[in-house]
Amino acid sequence: MDETHVLVGGQWKYLYRAVDRDGATVDFMLTARRDLAATRRFLERAMGLHGLPAKITIDKSGANTSAVRAIQDDTGALVELRQAKYLNHIVEQDHRVIKRFIRPTFGFQTFWCSRILLAGIETMHMIKKGQLDCSDAQVAAPADQFYALAP
Repeated sequence: MDETHVLVGGQWKYLYRAVDRDGATVDFMLTARRDLAATRRFLERAMGLHGLPAKITIDKSGANTSAVRAIQDDTGALVELRQAKYLNHIVEQDHRVIKRFIRPTFGFQTFWCSRILLAGIETMHMIKKGQLDCSDAQVAAPADQFYALAP
């Protein structure tokens, strides 16, 4: 799990992202602050969708550390917390792809618009990584997966 900054309306906002050890996107969330409440909200949402992980790798951010420890205290689960400079290299490299789409726009105008566009960028990135489930046993082309999202 890691966060990166995104320019929205001339101010820096934070895009929290989590990936598993294979590089598959677990969850993402755009928030205005980088604090305990935002980190905890992101972790609870990701764990609600995918269950409690065995290990969480984060950087040495105080908000991330305190949020993981607070969740451990509340749930009573033993989640191994790993904090090292280069252990979250997978998510850092995954940020690069997202930033590549954001950089030409010079940031976003509104928070609401940026949230929607980032969700689209993340969804397209997940399609490119082959993360969306296909209804049949065959692997569908990215365009077919995209069109399958529409009702």
